[in-house]
Amino acid sequence: MAIDKRITGGRVVTPTGVHDLDVLVSDGRIAGLVTPETGASIDAEVIDASGLTVLPGMVDVHVHTREPGYTHKEDITTTGIQAAVGGVTTIFGMPNLEPPTTNLETLTEVLDLYREKSIVDYNHNPAPTQLGDIQAMSDAGIRAFKIYMVVDTGRTYPHPAGTGMHDHGHLLEMMDLIAPTGKRFIIHPHDQSLMDYIEGKFLARGENTPQGYAQAYAARDGVIWDTAIDVILRLAEASNCPIHIAHMQTRRSIDAVRRAKARGVDVTCEVNHWALFLSTWDDVEKLGPYALSYWVPDDHRAAVWEGLLDGTIDVYSSDHAPHTREEKEIGWTQMWSAHTGTPGIQFLYPLLLDAVAAGRIPLDRAVDAAAYRPAQKFGLGGVKGAIEPGCDADLVLAAFDDPWVITDDQVLSRCGWTPYNGRTSSVRIDSTMLRGEFIFRDGEVVGKTGQALMATPR
Repeated sequence: MAIDKRITGGRVVTPTGVHDLDVLVSDGRIAGLVTPETGASIDAEVIDASGLTVLPGMVDVHVHTREPGYTHKEDITTTGIQAAVGGVTTIFGMPNLEPPTTNLETLTEVLDLYREKSIVDYNHNPAPTQLGDIQAMSDAGIRAFKIYMVVDTGRTYPHPAGTGMHDHGHLLEMMDLIAPTGKRFIIHPHDQSLMDYIEGKFLARGENTPQGYAQAYAARDGVIWDTAIDVILRLAEASNCPIHIAHMQTRRSIDAVRRAKARGVDVTCEVNHWALFLSTWDDVEKLGPYALSYWVPDDHRAAVWEGLLDGTIDVYSSDHAPHTREEKEIGWTQMWSAHTGTPGIQFLYPLLLDAVAAGRIPLDRAVDAAAYRPAQKFGLGGVKGAIEPGCDADLVLAAFDDPWVITDDQVLSRCGWTPYNGRTSSVRIDSTMLRGEFIFRDGEVVGKTGQALMATPR
């Protein structure tokens, strides 16, 4: 086997721990891990990682590329550029597009767009609302389906028609059809009938503000999330459908997932950057619509961190959800008309690694949540998410103890802003490799469109 590259001098994070090893790359894959003394005798291009930490590229299973249909917010190429800069090497797109990806035809069209325009490897999570196409979409190589248990109030986006399902019978029917495919079913939890009642009270009082919106979605100690997640877990148990719960943010729902796992339910769940780093009441007061997504009260945020640390929360993903300033500004006085969600993929890994540097989470658990476990749970084990022989050489070289300030000027999203403007990270992404080739190096994105591949098992 001819060795193409040897990454030497760095501390390498593998599934077994952190080691001072050289990483050998052959034909886009990791060929071996050897001691520096052994590596020194191998004839290959040498990449000096001295002083850097070598990590697996992130596998982000929750990304809104906005293409097709909403490219004034973002597109596949700009999403990939941000991913490369942020150390994300595989993205899973979401179905809330125009047209929404709900059948084989629209899924095929989206996959063709990725093939043409992405600079990072990809997959896509279609909505299984057209039941007759579930098997065909599964056969097309997807790793998961996605549904929203929500209908927007006062707006038609970000949850357009065709991507939502909150009738429990229909939800169970979807699970029954997805279960034989073996694919995971990503569910945005939401108790629509409770939310209709709760937000109606806020709107009747004229509290159509960021503060009112934040309080409504967190009302009654997070009841809209908890009841929805209880239903999801019970239906998953009844159908034997592998599920993945998005947006974990309450103490009770984390406990419910923990108990379900102990019973043997095949459930994974995720936390997004905003729940860890952008969900305080102070953020809501200062940033208003730019901080929402959702408010996570302090006791719930503590439970989220605990769930992430003990592995109950499996996955750390971006929920990258860019909107224009105009679509956000209306939220200061009409929050229920604003588009909710925040951009995140560019700064996702640095924020988590900064938490590692601050002692909030061990490095191995951070990498497990960001790369290894999403790959394992979404059927890409042995291909993505780990620095071990046979895996794709998707590598990130990170500089710890290298403080820098996040600013709007650095934002590569079409939206042009970040809620983290002014925040400091002590960890910087030095460079990113996709299948053994640099896509970000020396401060420049050098990856090209048309070179990305669909992430599938081998």
